Amino acid sequence: MNKKIAIIGGGNLGTAIAEGLISSGFIAAADLMITRRNINAIQSLKDKGANVSNDNVEATRFGDVIIIAVKPFQVQEVLLGIKANLEESRHILVSVVTGVFIKDIFSIIEKQMPVFRAMPNTAIAIAESMTCICNQNGSPDDVKFVEDAFMQLGKSVTIEEKLMDAATVLGACGTAYAMRYIRANIQGGIEIGFSAAVASLIAAQTVKGAAQLLLVNNSHPEQEIDKVTTPKGCTIAGLNEMEHQGFSSSLIKGLTTSYKKITTDM
Repeated sequence: MNKKIAIIGGGNLGTAIAEGLISSGFIAAADLMITRRNINAIQSLKDKGANVSNDNVEATRFGDVIIIAVKPFQVQEVLLGIKANLEESRHILVSVVTGVFIKDIFSIIEKQMPVFRAMPNTAIAIAESMTCICNQNGSPDDVKFVEDAFMQLGKSVTIEEKLMDAATVLGACGTAYAMRYIRANIQGGIEIGFSAAVASLIAAQTVKGAAQLLLVNNSHPEQEIDKVTTPKGCTIAGLNEMEHQGFSSSLIKGLTTSYKKITTDM
């Protein structure tokens, strides 16, 4: 049986999920409902055939899979508002809310049902997210459905919940780290003669291509590095100088510092 999906929260994230699921053909627009207080703000989804509403209870009755895509301070109010309509034998609950643990959700809904926590990154806006997923009470079929749904929006992987903070650093903060590398590449490109626009294009496409080599070939970065480094060549000279200046160690230090920050402040 095809599952109907209800997305509670039609902000940027909820809308991106809805757009991606519909445009990929994963779900028919008529089998999706999305809520927002101001439904005029999600008119584009209505125009595509999706159901729109400002009633979260209506959405809960409609959907088999309920995706919670609201702000953290709204979670308790939203879940309390729909808990009476959540059916343990029918519903799958998926939270994409940052910092809300599965145990917190259970403490509010007070029902034993499949509950998932998914953490996309900002590239979900262009269906290129890296989404990390964990769950409690999910059957193999439930896990496959949720993973497949987020695969329409990029890549997805199931991890243990204890790794979600680490996943935030590697997969979400990591976007900013990658952007900072690209920015530095652009600055270097300008210094050696390119205009900012051309340097930006070359840098961004080169990083995209490098990432695709790893994903398509399922290879280790060093394998791809070996293909472009030649004895006494300019590539190895540049790489060695970057390492002398602490390139890898500073990146690793940045990752671990972010991880300490996120785990200490929570």
